[in-house]
Amino acid sequence: MSSASKLAQSAVAAILAVAGAQHAAAEDKSKPMEKCYGIAKAGQNDCGTARHSCAGKAAKDNASDEWKYVPKGTCEKLGGKTASSGGADTGKAPKYLAY
Repeated sequence: MSSASKLAQSAVAAILAVAGAQHAAAEDKSKPMEKCYGIAKAGQNDCGTARHSCAGKAAKDNASDEWKYVPKGTCEKLGGKTASSGGADTGKAPKYLAY
């Protein structure tokens, strides 16, 4: 297989992968989402907390004040808590000072 053929195949594969990823992202946006506390792995949280101001800054797995967006109705199945079931937005979860 020539270099040009390999390059062309790689380009086509990349285009298909990007198109598939965009389609999947578009599907997720149509479903109602909710914050799920206590399920984010270290470095994979969706937004800031009292400890930090950015997504991806969680220091440890499953911290009670760290959250991720999940499809509505799936949080408890994943072992987390929503704001209505005692998540950090309710004041029931521990609050930490920013550092």
